Amino acid sequence: METYTAATYGERCADVYDNWHGAYDEAAIKMLVELACGGPALELGIGTGRIALPLMACGIKVHGIDTSPAMVARLRAKPGGDHIPVTVGSFADIGVEGKFSLIFVVFNTLFLLLSQEEQVRCFYSVARHLATDGVFLIEAFVPDVTRYSGGQANKVTAVTTDQITLDMSRHDPVQQRVTGQKVVITDGGIRLYPIQIRYAWPSELDLMAQLAGLRLRHRWGGWQREPFTSESVKHISVYERVA
Repeated sequence: METYTAATYGERCADVYDNWHGAYDEAAIKMLVELACGGPALELGIGTGRIALPLMACGIKVHGIDTSPAMVARLRAKPGGDHIPVTVGSFADIGVEGKFSLIFVVFNTLFLLLSQEEQVRCFYSVARHLATDGVFLIEAFVPDVTRYSGGQANKVTAVTTDQITLDMSRHDPVQQRVTGQKVVITDGGIRLYPIQIRYAWPSELDLMAQLAGLRLRHRWGGWQREPFTSESVKHISVYERVA
């Protein structure tokens, strides 16, 4: 994928993203509202607003940043979407003004930054934009390299009378990179939805936070504040400033 850029994923899948991922966990909104403590919030990778809009409906002033104009256009077309200030750009370098009580990045979106250097820069950028008592929340999967055989993972994820959906990916364990395509086949043709990620382990994220002057306050195994254990498939991590 020589032509893959930071905006490629959002630009390709904006028109179908809410069909795939439109639902959200009410417990997520509850936790984000609590962590914001009535102050302003900034979402990194705001996308179509599936989290930002219900958060705004709870009275939180939300700002956003995203690399994809097509995803932001989808947000703007929704009721209330035009009331959310959004900056189009990379959240590795947060190009917004002001301080925030809550900065958050959910649904593995942090991993769309494709190098460790970019991810570290993101933590530094977050630290500069956090209010004194502000927090940074990350929702991300726990890497599981056993799902790859021979450096790849390919499976059929949906079969109907009208459509076949395949998820195809290749894994580079040295770079911690996954290069994938969602392939949707219908009688009208084939659509490709490319994605690349650079995953990081929870302990690696903790070190990035430490470099940026942050420390881990909480880590849960889900939005219901389940304990984080060796069996957890994802984590909700909350970082705060070091006193």
